[in-house]
Amino acid sequence: MRLAQLVAQCKARLAEAGIADAAFDARMLVLSLLGLETKDLLIKGDQEIAAADVARIEGAIRRRLAREPVHRILGEREFRNLRLKLSPGTLEPRPDTEVLVEALLPLGQEIAQRVSSPRLLDLGTGTGAIALALLHELPQFTGLGVDISTDALETAKVNADLNGMGQRFTTLESWWFEHVTGRFDIIVSNPPYIETGVIPQLEPEVRMFDPHLALDGGKDGLDAYRNIASAAGDHLEHGGIIAVEIGYDQKQTVTAIFISCGYTLECAVRDYGGNDRVLVFVRKSDDSATV
Repeated sequence: MRLAQLVAQCKARLAEAGIADAAFDARMLVLSLLGLETKDLLIKGDQEIAAADVARIEGAIRRRLAREPVHRILGEREFRNLRLKLSPGTLEPRPDTEVLVEALLPLGQEIAQRVSSPRLLDLGTGTGAIALALLHELPQFTGLGVDISTDALETAKVNADLNGMGQRFTTLESWWFEHVTGRFDIIVSNPPYIETGVIPQLEPEVRMFDPHLALDGGKDGLDAYRNIASAAGDHLEHGGIIAVEIGYDQKQTVTAIFISCGYTLECAVRDYGGNDRVLVFVRKSDDSATV
């Protein structure tokens, strides 16, 4: 079978099954598994594909037809120019989370100008995406990634090594701040924030393949924010900041939780779809916390 023919056949099968981005998914799976680039589809469209490769791609298409996400099938994805391995215990990093990184970069740069050895803490680190993206662009920082999942911690450490940040990133198994010691200049988290009752209604790509521990935010979706806000004060340096990702309708409720624990909202940032996505807080009682 020729390359162009194989891609067209895969696209047709995915489209027939109702996969929304059938053309993109077919190209991504075929080209990635063959080690090719998009331009190769035009240049090498008539290239014959070996039977063993066709069989590998067939297996991948069957997995996608079962609604497994493309990047989980491939086992990795890019996040802000970093290559990140995925595992069953990690969420797949999504583009909206890049907004959280972008919001923190100028604040981190300001901190790095006045703090000699700044530190960041990533709560619920998963793949390590947020912490590693920040460390990549803030070379003065070291980071600690915390998660309750040992699988996630192993994956995050692999990703740190893979991207050349293994010496600046460590991991710790902990339920939020339970085993965390010391203080940090940036505390960041993309915590589980979906209401328990909503999870059965999620798309199968999320419901069936993302770890529920990283999705389930409790009855009202706010359990993680209460945990973070109530304990973060003991671990935040003077002049430090806390940033969290939120659901599209959680700005007011999450802000109220942090205000009740002595924080003020420094800024709120919307994602690429125009939804509230990131909240940045400072300690109300800390006059030096202006950033």
